[in-house]
Amino acid sequence: MRTSSASYRNVGRLAAVLAVGACMSSAATTGGSNRSETPAAMAGRTDAAGQQRAPVASDRRAQVLRGRALTIEHACNGCHGGADPAAAGYLAGARGPQDDFLIGPCATTPGATPCFKTRPRNLTPDNITGLGRFSERQIFNALRFGLRPGETPDVEITSTVPGQGNFPAHPKYLAPPMPWPSWRHMPDQQLWDIAAYLKYGVKPVRNKVADSEGPPDFWASAYTPDKIGAYPAPPFPTANEKEPE
Repeated sequence: MRTSSASYRNVGRLAAVLAVGACMSSAATTGGSNRSETPAAMAGRTDAAGQQRAPVASDRRAQVLRGRALTIEHACNGCHGGADPAAAGYLAGARGPQDDFLIGPCATTPGATPCFKTRPRNLTPDNITGLGRFSERQIFNALRFGLRPGETPDVEITSTVPGQGNFPAHPKYLAPPMPWPSWRHMPDQQLWDIAAYLKYGVKPVRNKVADSEGPPDFWASAYTPDKIGAYPAPPFPTANEKEPE
């Protein structure tokens, strides 16, 4: 795990350096909105009485396999552990100081300040140390909005403005280098598939990862539209794009 993930870790550190300069001010006020459906609602299946029924086992397996492919393609294991799904420590999170990410100037200049350590979380469905205690909705909200599942209720969020549409008034964001600002543009179905895979397609591993450093709202000021772009993305074509001929 340590060797195979080195390139991902270096990229993550460099990206985090770019964000740290804005990380010490007020909470973000991101614009835009999103209405997402639960996996059962998106399935659109009803029983004879017209009532929504839960997905059958074959539906769940298909969803888990889609989520597995996305998790592998997006190199989640590059930070969260394991060279591949068959490797030890797969998605079980940081195992020691060697897995820490240095955030700030210290990522490239030893001893420089400010300097914070962030640690990849345990993504397996262990109820104590992993994602097992969180719902699919909470995992979805983490991927879509960057909200830490342990501090965000199991609710549908319909806005990205703090205090509106169930978006927390004082959001607690995932720490860098988690690339949720890019992942948030993925289709709802893909994010639900990933959530299902992490909940139902991975064996739980008991691995307690130490908390990342920084005050609870440390990253809030870095996640504003001028720094990470708007959600949803502006319609095509923008001033920098053109219609194909």
